[in-house]
Amino acid sequence: MVNDDTIELLKECNAGIKMGIGAIDDVLDHTHDDAFRELLAKCREEHKKLETETKKILNDYDDSGKEPNPMAKGMSWIKTNVMIAMDPEDSTVADLITDGCNMGVKSLNKYLNQYEAAEEKVKDITKRLINLEEKLTIDIREFL
Repeated sequence: MVNDDTIELLKECNAGIKMGIGAIDDVLDHTHDDAFRELLAKCREEHKKLETETKKILNDYDDSGKEPNPMAKGMSWIKTNVMIAMDPEDSTVADLITDGCNMGVKSLNKYLNQYEAAEEKVKDITKRLINLEEKLTIDIREFL
């Protein structure tokens, strides 16, 4: 029988992945530099792979997952659109994505600590997602 920590950590990862995909989707058409756009698109595809992996495990455990917090999602969308409208440069997009990644890394680490009894395969997915977010912040620094 799967423990509650495993399901809860998996649900938080799944919601975070969806939030990340949504954030990239919100800014992708606003990027001007091809290399920057390619970095974002590649990261989006990596998120999609993790989303598929988390969905499969959740389905195996007869759980439908979790949607991102609607308030957080709405506030992110508003902030993104206002900031890009005020300053439609790649540096603005890089700043927004960096902030989002940092918040994601912070939350995911908190959930790793909170759900310490989760199965190792789910902890591994969480750590891979954290690494993906951290790598993106490093890769896009040149666009800040």
